[in-house]
Parts: sequence; structure tokens; C-alpha cells
Amino acid sequence: METINAIRERRSVKHFNPEHRICDAEIQQLLDVALLSPTSFNMQNWRFVAVTDGKKKEALRSAAWDQAQVSEASLVILLCANLDAHCNAERYWKNASEAVQKIIVPMIAPFYADNAQLQRDEAMRSIGIASQTIMLAAKAMGYDSCPMIGFDPTQVAKIIDLPDRHVIGLMITVGKALKPANPRPGQLPYEEVVHRDGFPQT
Repeated sequence: METINAIRERRSVKHFNPEHRICDAEIQQLLDVALLSPTSFNMQNWRFVAVTDGKKKEALRSAAWDQAQVSEASLVILLCANLDAHCNAERYWKNASEAVQKIIVPMIAPFYADNAQLQRDEAMRSIGIASQTIMLAAKAMGYDSCPMIGFDPTQVAKIIDLPDRHVIGLMITVGKALKPANPRPGQLPYEEVVHRDGFPQT
């Protein structure tokens, strides 16, 4: 599917075919593409938990206030991030020239050290970019998806054994739509949200 069409056709689907199964090769294809998503300093701080096990999905559904799409979707992806990804940064630049490594690598740890807010902000930025990559790739592969924040993060963290110093950004359900998404509820006008060269003076 052409990229612009995928963007236009991607919708948040709430009803999936519970009988459909997604194969391991498709899951890897989808997440291989997600790994191409950009991150600051190439830190690759995102971590993805792909859930297909029925019991796990039921547990996640319970943690998501019984939203049916969690257990009915073929795949649930938890988008998480490592808050300490700025440590040991040399591995992110191992294929760069020595000259580039000497410039970039020493910058990374000090930039984030002792700044918990920046560490979290960076995690959420990376997760946000990756989430759109996943949803558009899913659409291009013939799947539908739904991004979700409606869940208890503490409960979900226990279900997926989230390590210390990691956070959960959102959950994405992926599968075959059982029925189409509802009509778009209302878009703000272009002129209200797009400004040239700065905000208009009031």
C-alpha cells in the first residue's frame, strides 16, 4: 500500500476477528520495520512486548477495563522504553567511523544524566514515533490497529514483567477488523492547527 493511502486509511478499530491468527513471520516483519523508527542519538530506547498468548491477552484485557479489542485482536504490542538507554552509548555507534564516535558518544550520557524528566520525555518521544510506524506498517500489511492508553500501567507492568527503570507508553492492538471504525468524529480546521513561521499574533 502506498504510504499516503496508508495514513489516510489507518483508523482506530475497536472490533477484531477473534478467530484470526497472526503468524510469527508477520510479527517479525512488523517489528523489524518498527526497529527502523528514529530515536535521539540512535539510542533505540524502545522495547516492544508482542503478546499473542490467549491467557496473557485476557489478563491485559482485565487491566484495560475489559476493552474487548485487547483479547480479540490477533496481536497486542506493549510499547515500552528503557530509561537508562543513554548509558553504554558506544554500542549505538559501533558502525560509525572512529571520528564520528569520538564526537557523538561522549555527548550522550551527560545529556541525559541526572535529568529524570528528559529521560522520560525521550522515552515517550521514541515510543510515539515507533507507534505510528507500527500502525502504518500494519495497515500496509493488510491489518488494522488501535492505539490505547486506557489501561492500568501498574497492573500491565506486572503482567509483562516490566524491568526496573522501564516505562510503558501505550498499547497497540493489531488484527483483522470485524467491522469498520466509526466515522471520524470531527477534525479541527487546517487553519486552526497549522501556522506558517510561528503562531499568529493576537
